[in-house]
Amino acid sequence: MSEHDFSKRSGGGWRLEHSYAQLPRLLHVAVSPTAVRAPRMAVWNRKLAEELGLAAAAWASAEGASGAAEIFSGNVLPPGAVPLAQAYAGHQYGHFTTLGDGRAILLGEQITPRGERWDVQLKGAGPTPYSRSGDGRATLSAMLREYVISEAMHALGIPTTRSLAVVATGEEIWRQDGARPGAVLTRVAASHIRVGTFEWVAARRDEGALRALVAHTLQRHYPELAGAESPPFALLGAVIERQARLIAQWMSVGFVHGVMNTDNMALSGETIDYGPCAFMEAYDPATVFSSIDRHGRYAYGNQAQIAQWNLARLAEALLSVLHPQEEAAVALANEALGGFGERYQRHWLAGMRRKLGLFKEEPDDGALIEALLTWMHATKADFTTTFADLERVAPTAWAERWQARQARQARQSQSLEEAMRLRCANCPAVIPRNHRVEEALAAAEQGDVSVLERLLAVLASPYDYARARAADVAEYRVPAPDGGEGYRTFCGT
Repeated sequence: MSEHDFSKRSGGGWRLEHSYAQLPRLLHVAVSPTAVRAPRMAVWNRKLAEELGLAAAAWASAEGASGAAEIFSGNVLPPGAVPLAQAYAGHQYGHFTTLGDGRAILLGEQITPRGERWDVQLKGAGPTPYSRSGDGRATLSAMLREYVISEAMHALGIPTTRSLAVVATGEEIWRQDGARPGAVLTRVAASHIRVGTFEWVAARRDEGALRALVAHTLQRHYPELAGAESPPFALLGAVIERQARLIAQWMSVGFVHGVMNTDNMALSGETIDYGPCAFMEAYDPATVFSSIDRHGRYAYGNQAQIAQWNLARLAEALLSVLHPQEEAAVALANEALGGFGERYQRHWLAGMRRKLGLFKEEPDDGALIEALLTWMHATKADFTTTFADLERVAPTAWAERWQARQARQARQSQSLEEAMRLRCANCPAVIPRNHRVEEALAAAEQGDVSVLERLLAVLASPYDYARARAADVAEYRVPAPDGGEGYRTFCGT
């Protein structure tokens, strides 16, 4: 049976719909993937495929793997696909520019057996009208990085786009450092609607399209707000809340996104785009990994501030539909944006309390947390290890304050054992250590994916401390010898 016949006859569990394609045409353009020479499945997310209803068991055979590689490389369209590239703009390092999917093609929205709706997108599937002279391709290393980090974030319990498959294309991709193996990533997301999507429409002064986009986003991500008196204002407030929570979650695990442009902020509240991202090791708020972020705009300690800046751009894009009078619209936007700081601080404090095993609030909790972070910064303590082994590594004076705080809590309701369980559920034992990620990517580029598969298996259970103490996992907890100092990442385009 040919790959085309495999796709056509089996269906593969595909149930694609296309609500985004019903939006005004200025938001998308029809485009087909560009065929690749010799597709081969490099990594396949069987569990996610099962959740999506994509007949993972049928694709486990040699014939199935071959057919799946054809589909997830873009060589063969799955049943019901209506491929398109999405239009959006964005503020990149503070400067506005028009963008769009320059190397990504949306196949449609998969309806799962549970009735959930997920975008299925091929990244690296060839040029589109938005490519701006780019080749539309992606390197194997960059796509595997996104696979590893996005799946690690999912295991950590942080909202994120997911990775279903990486297909090696059998072609070379030319980048600044020379020829690299090419690949296509299949990305799954609640949607790919971004702050930049709204900026694109606002820049074209099409109020009808803007209202349609607002209605679509509310229906897709915030159905509970269907009866809101002002849908645009309700949407803005809901996105602010989700982003405040998301950034606080990033901060709680030491995640540095690296490229927080407005086109990389999803209105679903998911983490999207894993180019120059990495996890901080030695604690330092000024930590930057991206090779092009020379001034630290997107440093670890700036992420909440940048999120608020990005949300202000969303508010600006919504002004024309917030209120017919500009002054009133600006007042509504400022009212909504003014709540971000409080929302973020509330989520951040709650997350840090959980990492310290604290169930209830006390007025001095913020000072207790800041004192620990100050010590960690001064001593270049490893962020993940410090919280995971706090009893062993915390300085004596600070430990006395913390233990007194826990003792008060224990007298009121929660035991020390309950506090420990709370900590273990919020302090990961393992994260994607940068040197381990690089080790896995280098091996995969040479054709050996076993190193990457082992890393993925370890990262799948970040809060399992019993497993983390096993010899075959313990080595993944060890920081880089230099604490990650000088480590740099690249966007891959």
